[in-house]
Amino acid sequence: VQLQASGGGLVQAGGSLRLSCAPSESIYSLSAMGWYRQAPGEQRELVVRFTSEGVADYGDSVKGRFAFSTDIAKNAVYLKMNRLKPEDTGLYYCYVVERGTNYWGQGTLVTVSS
Repeated sequence: VQLQASGGGLVQAGGSLRLSCAPSESIYSLSAMGWYRQAPGEQRELVVRFTSEGVADYGDSVKGRFAFSTDIAKNAVYLKMNRLKPEDTGLYYCYVVERGTNYWGQGTLVTVSS
């Protein structure tokens, strides 16, 4: 599965961004999908994981500010990020799980200035 992520950029603290990810396979074939992020010098951390049962599991640092969604017609997944903070800065990776295998996108950079 190939993933094309986009939507990163530079934003001021308190602002919003929406990341997009387009899998090469149908969303219906995926057992899970979501986003991770990696700040400079830090380990990759969970932003949100969404399962085919419709359960969304958000990382504690983004709960209430970020929202995961899908668009079946466009076969795309999104991450809407609100009230951004400088500590949200990092590379954001889209990922999906198909038949037990994880696939990762190339990462899109989000920079939040104070």
